[in-house]
Amino acid sequence: MVLASELTHSQAQSRTLSVIICTHNPNPAYLDRCISGLRAQTLSVDAWELMVIDNLCDDPLAHRLDLTWRPCARIVREETLGLTPARLRGIREATGEVLVFVDDDNVLAPDYLQIALDVALEKPFLGAWSGQCAPEFETPPPDWMRPYWGQLALREVSGDRWSNLPRLSETLPCGAGLCVRRDVARRYLDLHEAGQRGFQLDRAGASLLSGGDHDLAACACDLGYATGVIAALRLTHLIPAARLTLDYHRRLAEGIYFSAVVLAFLRGAEAELRGYRVRWTHVARALLTAGRPHRRIQLACLRGRRRGLAHIARMSRA
Repeated sequence: MVLASELTHSQAQSRTLSVIICTHNPNPAYLDRCISGLRAQTLSVDAWELMVIDNLCDDPLAHRLDLTWRPCARIVREETLGLTPARLRGIREATGEVLVFVDDDNVLAPDYLQIALDVALEKPFLGAWSGQCAPEFETPPPDWMRPYWGQLALREVSGDRWSNLPRLSETLPCGAGLCVRRDVARRYLDLHEAGQRGFQLDRAGASLLSGGDHDLAACACDLGYATGVIAALRLTHLIPAARLTLDYHRRLAEGIYFSAVVLAFLRGAEAELRGYRVRWTHVARALLTAGRPHRRIQLACLRGRRRGLAHIARMSRA
């Protein structure tokens, strides 16, 4: 297998990239804008393929999504509900040497794919990377929510950063616009097929679990690569009003912390796990937090940690 890092720029024009959109019952307007962002890419159409994974949409995409504008584009139906099965199906089906995962509410900057390819060619030590993610809110968010924008995968950086530390948040790419080399993606697929990932660390229906993107990115470090965040990579995250409520952020925080505990266990991060243990002082501090939104979210984080610790205790006994 030839890695993207081993290709010359002239060789890179043979569908080096596979763009994968995993979607379940998408917002039609958001999906249209996502596709429009891909149609506007400056990278030659001969250098990338497009795959849309229809993850058990109630109204199948095959008869309503027009991809005739794009050579080497296809819609693949995945019948197992969940972002993890959808991503795994995309990995199995992809032919490119670099896989770019695009959420159905992401609008890539026109040069996103060109820069992603340049990174693959010019930084062979990187195995997984993403970039900056700016919000476009359907309605103005409340002021109290700004400290929690990170929960929506929003990210702003002033320069490139990378490391070979798989759990370092500053250099760990997120799922929005995530780029991974083919061998990194295969490593993630192998973990699942070998039964080492018996629990789905991603959204499935109404679930707000997360962490599969971090596990996938961390597979780069398993293979000796670094992970990174590239400032020139930019996308817009379309955020509906339903994601700007206290109840949504409370449930999201609980899901994020539950997933973080389970992923730390799966990746053998013992020191991180010890830090997730909940003590009475943590509860007291959360209860004393000023402001109802912040108090409820902090308590949700602690519930997620407790649930995660209980879950890994059951996994250890199994």
